Amino acid sequence: MKLFLVDDHPVVRAGIAALVGGEADMEIVGEAENADDALRLIALRRPDVVLMDLQLGDGPDGVAATRKVRALDDPPQVLVLTTYETDADIVRAIDAGATGYVLKACPPDELFQAIRAAARGETALSPRVATRMMRRMRDPGPALTTREIEILELLARGAGNKEIAKALFITEATVKTHLNHVYGKLGVDTRTGAVSKAVELGHIRL
Repeated sequence: MKLFLVDDHPVVRAGIAALVGGEADMEIVGEAENADDALRLIALRRPDVVLMDLQLGDGPDGVAATRKVRALDDPPQVLVLTTYETDADIVRAIDAGATGYVLKACPPDELFQAIRAAARGETALSPRVATRMMRRMRDPGPALTTREIEILELLARGAGNKEIAKALFITEATVKTHLNHVYGKLGVDTRTGAVSKAVELGHIRL
């Protein structure tokens, strides 16, 4: 199967390539360190599976890149390979079309199994990720929407209402409405309190 690596750290890409090089049924057909290069090369190389990091430096992140990859004609499967394991990261990646979600700390055999499962179109989750998702299903806590999580993530970066509205292409009034909903769901009454509670519950990361 043909694999494509998307990660902004050359050492990480080299390490993954070295691991995969020992598997007879896997071949690296390309690499990219950002979303724009990835989309251009993936369309040319036509891999079976894309190994996608979530943090890609400047430009679109791995979630946005995943969504664009999955929108290609006859798209490859996307297996997220990252260090992040918050509920928000996992849910956003799966919503964007990722077939699986694997942590970089996993043993090589677990990674290989996940790649093969993804190539077959099967869901592949690291055990820790699967445990988080099961816990979320059993005890979901406050049900935040994707948009509310996006606003919380921007709040955590210090963005004001005007900046949030511009980033999400919505009005400031809409931002305030979402924030009021978030405050009610999390049982807080300040922006700082909302961010702290969201981090505590695993909805976002700082």
